[in-house]
Amino acid sequence: MQDPKPTLSHAVLAGGCFWCLDAVYREMNGVENVISGYSNGLVKNPTYREVCTGRTGCAEVVRIEYDSSVVSYAELLEVFWRIHNPTTLNRQGNDVGTQYRSGIFYETEEQRLLAIASKEAVEESGLWSDPVVTVIEPLRDFSVAEEYHQDYYRQNPNQPYCTFVVGEKVKKFKELFAEKQKAH
Repeated sequence: MQDPKPTLSHAVLAGGCFWCLDAVYREMNGVENVISGYSNGLVKNPTYREVCTGRTGCAEVVRIEYDSSVVSYAELLEVFWRIHNPTTLNRQGNDVGTQYRSGIFYETEEQRLLAIASKEAVEESGLWSDPVVTVIEPLRDFSVAEEYHQDYYRQNPNQPYCTFVVGEKVKKFKELFAEKQKAH
C-alpha cells in the first residue's frame, strides 16, 4: 500500500523578481511545488505587463507548497532572509518598483508570529548592516502568473538574467544550505 500524499502547507513570499525565489525554493527539500504569481495589490488577477508598470500595487510573489513534516515555515523564512536583500525598499538589484518589494504574506496567526520573530532575529543578528524593510502583512489575494513565468529558470538557464541574477541566488542557496537541498 502506498503512503498517503502529505497534506501541504503554503507560504507566500516576495523577494524581488519571482524567478529568483521560484528557482531557489524548487531546490529545497520538502518543497513540493512553487507557483509564481501576484499578491496584495489594488488589481485582482493582473497581467505581468500591468504589474511591470508599478501601478497595480501587486508584489511579485511565490506561493510555496511544502510538506511541513519535512520542512518548517521557519526554515523557509531562514532561507528567505539569506537569498535576497531585505534592506532595499521596493528594489532588488536593478529591479525597481513596488512590485519588487520584500514581503511575507501570512495566512495564519502562527505564520504571522513566526514571521515577526524571524524578522526580529535577523535584525538582531547583524546579518544585514542596513535596516530590514520587509513588510509582514496578511495575504489578501493571490493570482497565478502567466504560464511562461512558472519554473522560468529551469526553462531558460541561458537567458542573461537567469545566468547572472537567478543563477547566483541558486548558487548562494546551495553553498549556505547544502543540508536543505533536494537529492537529485
